[in-house]
This record gives sequence, structure tokens and C-alpha cells, in this order.
Amino acid sequence: MGNPQCRGFGSAKTDCGYRGTGITRNPGPTDYNSLLMTPKAESAPAPAPVVVAPIPLSSAKPPITMTIDIGGSGLKAMLLDARGKPVSERQRVVTPEVPTPNAVLKGLDELRKLMGNFDRVSVGFPGVVKHGCTFGAFNLHPLWAGGFPLQAELEKRWKKPARVGNDADVAGYGAIKGDGVELVLTLGTGLGGALFTNGHLCPGLEIGHHIWRKKGMTYEDYLGRRGLDKFGKKEWNKLLQEAIKTTEALFNWDHLYLGGGNTKKFDFTPPKNVEIVSNESGLLGGVYLWKDQA
Repeated sequence: MGNPQCRGFGSAKTDCGYRGTGITRNPGPTDYNSLLMTPKAESAPAPAPVVVAPIPLSSAKPPITMTIDIGGSGLKAMLLDARGKPVSERQRVVTPEVPTPNAVLKGLDELRKLMGNFDRVSVGFPGVVKHGCTFGAFNLHPLWAGGFPLQAELEKRWKKPARVGNDADVAGYGAIKGDGVELVLTLGTGLGGALFTNGHLCPGLEIGHHIWRKKGMTYEDYLGRRGLDKFGKKEWNKLLQEAIKTTEALFNWDHLYLGGGNTKKFDFTPPKNVEIVSNESGLLGGVYLWKDQA
């Protein structure tokens, strides 16, 4: 795999230049996308890829990593050993209704209580991350923008070394085979994307926010949760199939991986070079943030 530090996963301590305005601000109705989602009743899950069962902790190779996936609807975590093998079940708590940095950190504290002992922390964050600092989270809250020092905050709270990366990049490390051009798209509250060439990450891809089909509209507007709510499942599936063809022409990928909670909404059979991966790939890739210390 490529060097995980190319998108700001590194352990260097940096001044994020965060200029947050505090956490008591009352957001307006269009301040952040999580307030625009219409809650949906859970549907019966579609057949999912096989997930490897956790191995006994006694067989685990240290150090143990608590790997975290921050999402617009849920905060998830799992323990991995140094080889990336799960040594715990996945745990989940609900993302706070108003997901400011302070509220999410409190949610992560609750999540930590559900886990066993660990040595270090990896976090997949739904937005731009540079050197452990967040520079925008389109489906969380504006206070994450401007360089919030998430990595340093976790290290301070938990007294453990931590690394933070973009969630789609982390999911990609958990899904790819490291052969040729591989694109990963995560379909959840938003739309995440990560591009790899022979296992090396091409940093900075925010495909979800690229204009697509219509001026002023993005991939995420069509394929994220808002698009699913707006267009309905049938049309959303048609749009997704169109996006598969569009991205293949754009990136000339050899293999496409589709992950995230909304893969259970698919009503079509993907082409042979398109693979549906477990929603847990967003956690299983966490150990790669520490690859330089392997």
C-alpha cells in the first residue's frame, strides 16, 4: 500500500490554525446537511459480503488499534491487531443530532467505554483531513472547518497516540487489492471517494462534491442520502449505474469497490469488475494509517 501520510495521516504535531467560534452557536436550517435528512425506517438488509469473525485476543498480534469510523448517522469502532485482523465485534453509537466537535468527542468517549484495551487510535473522518486536522465536514457541522485538531484532541483526552484520515481513504485501504487503478465509493449520508494506483493513494479526491449532470448539482446531491430521499430508490439505482459508467470513463479504473450503508438499497447486479464490500471496510482499513510503523 502507499504511504498513508500523503493525505495528512502522519503523526506530526501541527498548528491547525483552528478558529472555531465555540459550540453554543444555534445553526440555521441550512447550516449543515445532517439536519436536512428525513429519517427512514430501517429496511431489511440485503445479502452482505462475508465479514471475518474476530480472532481471540490471545491470538492477536500487538499493538491493538481502536479504529473509528465517524459517520453522519453513526459512530462506529472495532479493535484490530497489527495485521488488521478484528479482535472485537463492531460497536456503534448514534451520531449526535447537532454534531459539533464537542458533541462528537463526547460520543466517541461513550464509544470507547464499549471497547476493550487498546494501544493506539485510527479515525476515518467524513471530510478533508490534513495532518490530523479537519478542514470541512459537509455532513456534520461547520465548526469542523478551519482546521479542528481532532488528532491532538483525541491524544489529549485518551492519552493514546492517534491518527486521523479521510473516511473514504481509510475504507479504501480496507477494500483494495493493490493492483492497477482502483476506485472506492462509499454510499452513506454523503458520498465519499478514494482513488488508488497499485495500492498508492491519490490524495485529495473529493469526488462527492464535483459537479455532475447539472450545474449546481454534485455526485453527492444525487447519490448521497439526500438524493435517495429526493429521487426514490428506483431512480437512485439508475443514477448510481450511470455514475459507474461515468467514473469508469473518467478514471479508467480497473476495479470499483462500493461500500457504505446504502449498498443494501441496490436493486441491480453490478458488473464483474465492480465489487460490493462490507460496511466494515471503513474500520478494517484503520491499521494502514500506522503502516510506516509496521
